[in-house]
Amino acid sequence: MTIKFAAIGLNHSHIYGQVNLLLREGAELVAFHSPEDDLAAQFAEKFPQAKRVADRRAILEDASIPLVLTAAILNERAAISIEAMRHGKDVMSDKPGMTSLAQLAEIKEVQAETGRIYSVCYSEHFETPATVKAGELVKAGAIGQVINTVGLGPHAIRNNQRPDWFFDRKRYGGILTDIGSHQCEQFLFFSGTDTEAEVISATVNNRGNPDTPGLQDVGDMHLRTPNTTGYVRVDWFTPAGLPTWGDGRLTILGTEGYIELRKYIDIAGRPGTDHLFLVDGKGVQQVDCSGVELPYGRQLITDVLNRTETAMPQVRAFKAMELALTAQAMAERGTVWAQ
Repeated sequence: MTIKFAAIGLNHSHIYGQVNLLLREGAELVAFHSPEDDLAAQFAEKFPQAKRVADRRAILEDASIPLVLTAAILNERAAISIEAMRHGKDVMSDKPGMTSLAQLAEIKEVQAETGRIYSVCYSEHFETPATVKAGELVKAGAIGQVINTVGLGPHAIRNNQRPDWFFDRKRYGGILTDIGSHQCEQFLFFSGTDTEAEVISATVNNRGNPDTPGLQDVGDMHLRTPNTTGYVRVDWFTPAGLPTWGDGRLTILGTEGYIELRKYIDIAGRPGTDHLFLVDGKGVQQVDCSGVELPYGRQLITDVLNRTETAMPQVRAFKAMELALTAQAMAERGTVWAQ
């Protein structure tokens, strides 16, 4: 059994990954809405099976479509998700799902009222085989009890390819809200809690892009649960010489060993992506992640059909965004970006 789904808002290229992870599992993309002709043309070329609709109500009022995807401009995602849930649709939003704590509160209220699934596609976890494999190893006890994580999320800014909204704080929500939310979800996942976590400290700044003062090009945060601590740094300083969009890394420290992920590139020269290194009492090993199944798409389809909660606990989807948004607000106090 499978489902039909549609997309509303194509402003971030993550929408292609969101669509593909469902298509891989047999779901059927039937429609999309985008007011931007250029984005719509690119999407239609990639997915000719989907009908472009001029009014998103054509999707929202179609009872045969149970799931709506969105990768709209970041501060517009919450309203789209709320409208979809109120029309009886489940939602898969690109991260971040929203750009303010007020939007988060409204989404939580509507989700509770409607009973719909509200999922955020944290792709640095769900679409990254090395991260999925690390989760399997931690669950199996490979490094003992997790006590600390360090997540590094550098990204390439590529100014000539970025739309104006990317540099507008009110529209993109701040660096910790945006790319930092990936790291918050992974911190919760590897800490083994979906609720008991808090922000200790956070900072943001514009260190190297004075011509775009709305941009926060670096940020960090310190997190903790009753049993773990975590440090996160995200930035837009990936050098042009790196042959990919960012050198994402994650280190997971346990009481009996540690795991380090080089997710997208090994700068020492090993080819490919998803490099996982495990260090324990027996020695050092590199773990091949090439055959790791990515279960998120399959699980989400099952959840939509069966009203289950296997792809991601609903509370974690919300808590990850709560941490990112709280860190963002903490970091901006007394700055030009304070909201």
